[in-house]
Amino acid sequence: MLYAILSEDVNDSLEKRKSARPTHLKRLDGLQNEGRLVLAGPHPAIDSNTPGEVGFSGSLVIAEFTDLQEAKNWADNDPYVTAGVYKHVVVKPFKQIYPK
Repeated sequence: MLYAILSEDVNDSLEKRKSARPTHLKRLDGLQNEGRLVLAGPHPAIDSNTPGEVGFSGSLVIAEFTDLQEAKNWADNDPYVTAGVYKHVVVKPFKQIYPK
């Protein structure tokens, strides 16, 4: 089943994001290589694809996991969590309707 992992950043998270980004992306690459990643990316803190020093307000990952607990365990071990980038993470089931 698919799960949405919605994360909210702490204030001024940009430097923490930059330092943890390589290991964060490596984990996402693993999901993608396994064919389990639907989409992933950050939420810019302003209405721009390149927010610069303003940074990001959070992230969204939609991926396939065996069950909710596996998705939560994966989210809990994200490098952005251990680096203190995220102040809040929500994991919930997701049913994809589009694209078909």
